Amino acid sequence: MTSDQHDRATQAARVTAAAQTMKAIVQDDYGEADDVLRLERIDKPEIGADEVLVRVHAAGVDRGVWHLMTGLPYPIRIAGYGLRAPKTGVRGREVAGNVEAVGGDVTTLGPGDEVFGIGEGSFAEYTCARADKLAPKPERLTFEQAAAVPVSALAALQGLRDHGQVQRGQKVLIIGASGGVGTFAVQIAKAFGAEVTGVCSTTKLDMVRSIGADRVIDYKRDDIANSGQRYDLILDTGGNRSLSALRRALTPRGTLVIVGGETGGRLLGGTDRQLRALMLSPFVGQKLGTFIASENNADLIVLKGLIESGKVTPAIDRTYPLSEVAAAIRYMEEGHARGKVVITV
Repeated sequence: MTSDQHDRATQAARVTAAAQTMKAIVQDDYGEADDVLRLERIDKPEIGADEVLVRVHAAGVDRGVWHLMTGLPYPIRIAGYGLRAPKTGVRGREVAGNVEAVGGDVTTLGPGDEVFGIGEGSFAEYTCARADKLAPKPERLTFEQAAAVPVSALAALQGLRDHGQVQRGQKVLIIGASGGVGTFAVQIAKAFGAEVTGVCSTTKLDMVRSIGADRVIDYKRDDIANSGQRYDLILDTGGNRSLSALRRALTPRGTLVIVGGETGGRLLGGTDRQLRALMLSPFVGQKLGTFIASENNADLIVLKGLIESGKVTPAIDRTYPLSEVAAAIRYMEEGHARGKVVITV
């Protein structure tokens, strides 16, 4: 073999190897983003019979990313994500991109389709996703906008519709209205015909008004529990108010749905408030509860319809390249974001 032939063979081998690998954000240990996340080239994921390989164009940063990255609160580890280290080495779940390949049992999607949904390990050039957790991307959205939707909007939709049973004309309070779930909740509640009040910080009041809230409360200045206003439904997307304070803001037969709670604490991390709400609910006139969102194609299709009709539009604060995932997670965790943070790939 001549030197030229050797060089061409070496280059061909490199191209073949590159085609079988991808860039991804990986972690081996639990911890904060700057300490445990790194950009590496790893093998592309292999799909199962009911799965789809997605070429990722954008990936959303939802609150769950931080919990799975840090392994906090500790019950997350017991739930099957890995006791001492994360079982899944690539972070990210919300995804928008093109279908690259489909498993043998997949009949609803084909190569080239533009999709959005949930795929484990979306902070990468490629990710695997179950076909029943994907839907056609709304045509009016960019990939970046579509990637902001799946986890956060599903939580907002199901919290209001299924667990809050929101009705036209009801007074609805959204706590954390400027966050990822909250910005979708404001718009979805309005789409269902509710009168919506959003709770957020001073610097985000105008933004929450701009997405359709009828009234906005600055939590740094006003106390919702003692304002005299009562709400038919309260959706708490991550506050730390006591159950007694929240109940004072509810009507006697009102409903409280707790989507999240960030009270700190490595052991329970706010889930104790959710458990207490469930235990108290049978003994009072108000309905108090929480839920775990269902990740399914049917509700992604519902969200697609709301988006295509113009009733819901993702609110994106910032986008970051794949190499800056750690900075994106840190920005989200520090509470700066107005809406969603998105990774472009």
